[in-house]
Amino acid sequence: MLIAVLQYISGYLRIRVEGYSPERFINLCSYHGIYLWNLKPCGHAYEMNISVRGFRELKPVIRKTRTKVVIMERAGFPFFLHKYRKRKLFFGGIFFCIIFVYVMSLFVWNIHIDGNLSRTDETMLEFLESEGIYHGMLKSKVDCDQIVRDIRKEYDNVIWASAYVTGTRLMIRVKENTDRVMEETEDSELDRANGQPADIIAEKDGIILEIITREGVPMVHEGDSVQKGDILVSGTVEILNDAKEIIGYQYHQADADITAQTVYSYEDSLPITYEIKKRTGNKKYVCWIETDQYLFKLGTGKNEFAHKTYTTLEKRFCIGEHFWLPVTLGMDVIEEYQPVNKKHQEKEYQEKLSADFQKFCLNLEKKGVQILENNVKIYSDTARASARGTLTLAETIGSKHLTAKKELPSSDAKDTQQEGN
Repeated sequence: MLIAVLQYISGYLRIRVEGYSPERFINLCSYHGIYLWNLKPCGHAYEMNISVRGFRELKPVIRKTRTKVVIMERAGFPFFLHKYRKRKLFFGGIFFCIIFVYVMSLFVWNIHIDGNLSRTDETMLEFLESEGIYHGMLKSKVDCDQIVRDIRKEYDNVIWASAYVTGTRLMIRVKENTDRVMEETEDSELDRANGQPADIIAEKDGIILEIITREGVPMVHEGDSVQKGDILVSGTVEILNDAKEIIGYQYHQADADITAQTVYSYEDSLPITYEIKKRTGNKKYVCWIETDQYLFKLGTGKNEFAHKTYTTLEKRFCIGEHFWLPVTLGMDVIEEYQPVNKKHQEKEYQEKLSADFQKFCLNLEKKGVQILENNVKIYSDTARASARGTLTLAETIGSKHLTAKKELPSSDAKDTQQEGN
């Protein structure tokens, strides 16, 4: 492979040797150190490859062997340059591309972070940028050892880190103390479990069907009617003395499963006459380039069609994983349409309203709501068709709200103070 590349760079010829004794020609070339390769017999002649330098040394060999040498093909980089010698712009473009690729390879265009479990890449990228590490910086200015020290200093749960540059990518690998992450997670769950005192409040009106209290004092029972805002389970527990007098309060986070019968008013409607957009096939395109400060447009979308729709296609370019270029290419497609009025038939609007209602009921079931009674019917007039009525549901109606702390009655407080004295 390497020999073939060197032969292409130096250039070579494909020649055909004819005459009285082409075999003697080959022997003399070998004797004078002229290298031949890809030798093939062609009848009473031979075809072979020879270097440009070797071809220049063939004159005495040809004279001595009385053979005829015909050039079949010229190949290699020198002949390529000679063939396109007048196309200066082409070679200038190649030279510019080589210089451009070389210059771009001097910068960091991608920062890849691996192993960060407890924080996002964006958080670490913002920290690195504050430390002078950013996309587009020179690779020669990247101090990998300093990056590791800064990460270890900033994040306590990072027990190991490494940084190195490969190509135009800065690779940062970290290993976090997973035991510490688990402890923090357990602590946060414990904090939620031991949260602030709370009552369970009714979110809507209803009749209690079932109540299962795990913590707190139930304020209602099965069969009771409640209104929105009523306390269903209190997180405040009264402390009584032997005389059944309140001497203090204990506060808990109420916990219970409460199911109530509620009534939901359902209504959905659609117009009998509606408009559709019939596309004419006429389109116009507006291409644009947007930077942080400027917007350049090619084409115009003014005063074309009386009725039109807009569709915008845009593409923003990214180098690597996180470095977005401040340039956006886009195209607006403006398409003409003609408005056409149509009318729903009775079967059509009934099917559509029924389908929407079934979808609504399915969503209720997914939320754990049970439909006890359905009184929804379809009505219509000259302008609109509607599905309306009531649904009797069995659903959870309780939500937690912070408990308002109570003050002891003044007489109780005084008695408590006297007992303490």
